[in-house]
Amino acid sequence: MMKKLITVLAVTVICITIVFILFMSFKFKQKSQNEVIFWTLQMSDFSEYMNGVIADFEQQNPGIKIKWIDVPFSEGEKRTLASVLSDNPPDLINLNPDFSATLAQKGALYEIPKSAGEQFVPEIIDSLTYNGKLYSLPWYATSAVTIYNKDLLVKAGVNIPETYEQAGKIASAIKEKTGAYVLLPNITENDTMLKILNKYDINSYENINSEKSAEVFEFFKDLYSKNLIPKESITQTHREALEKYMSGNIVIFQAGANFLTMIKENAPSIYAVTDVAPQIKGELGQNDFSLMNFVIPLKAKHKDEALKFALFLTDSKNQLELAKLTNVIAVNRETLKNEFYNKYERGDLMAKARVISAKQLNHVQPAMKSVRNQKDINNIVNAAVQEVLLDKAPTNEILDKTAKEWKNLLQ
Repeated sequence: MMKKLITVLAVTVICITIVFILFMSFKFKQKSQNEVIFWTLQMSDFSEYMNGVIADFEQQNPGIKIKWIDVPFSEGEKRTLASVLSDNPPDLINLNPDFSATLAQKGALYEIPKSAGEQFVPEIIDSLTYNGKLYSLPWYATSAVTIYNKDLLVKAGVNIPETYEQAGKIASAIKEKTGAYVLLPNITENDTMLKILNKYDINSYENINSEKSAEVFEFFKDLYSKNLIPKESITQTHREALEKYMSGNIVIFQAGANFLTMIKENAPSIYAVTDVAPQIKGELGQNDFSLMNFVIPLKAKHKDEALKFALFLTDSKNQLELAKLTNVIAVNRETLKNEFYNKYERGDLMAKARVISAKQLNHVQPAMKSVRNQKDINNIVNAAVQEVLLDKAPTNEILDKTAKEWKNLLQ
């Protein structure tokens, strides 16, 4: 009987010991691995790349686990807003700068040390600062190039324009000799008009009603009234502009290099007579660009780990690999020195566009910065464009009203 009791006790002690060891092992694993929740926007097509980068990071940082969740682009802002207002947001989120600025203004984002921005193009980091503070890090950029129809330019007897003024001067000859329009500027799409105005140092409610601003609005009004740009210019987007380019109805299409692939696949005869040049400039001579960036919510549980992973995603090696897969422009300074961004073979249109786009990032100042209520400001300016081009009232009156509405939004 005694032997049986001793055996039962021994077995019980062993079982308790095993359970204790397993429990402590589980607790240790939980403590030793910080799980970073990482959201991206519409990156599932590049899951092999993303999973590879995550695996490399986890191997180099055994105490950190990355949980990647890809969010549909259309749901990004809605889901992000809901998450940052909760007590359990993701640790790292891929967003656009406009919405990132909105969250920063609401005090919902973690302030990133400025030293974290040292590996990036300084002008791009400057464009992301808000009230002198950094709340996001860039992931990749696009900078539009001028995609143009060589045959139609030759037929019209004109050269590719470098500025909007030059484009205006050749518009009439193009229309008369080819029947095509010089371009469809889609000046009421998102912040297109604000980016154009920024090229003339017009970027606030204080100078939206200036003499220089009126000249820019009148420039497009003149082209519109003379039927030298399509009537759809005040309603249609770059998608419609692409369609018109592929059908030979416009000579110039300003867009990212990735649109060349669409032209090649959908309009091979137009692609055969297509070439690329730097984007059309304004008075200041700088280029505009678009960004996708990373933010860390203020309530994130693993801020340091999230920042470390963001910097790993944007190091020179991973930036170059992503660029080769997607044809986006890297924002890492070392990556931009690679021959991928500096050399191209004659006849390689995609590579030529990529090199032009990359070089344009060296001349982006003064860059247009997102401010409070940016989307509402876009809408106010776009409404002003429509009113001016449709001659609803004198331009100076429309711009005075625009300045007041813009000022009220900021207050």
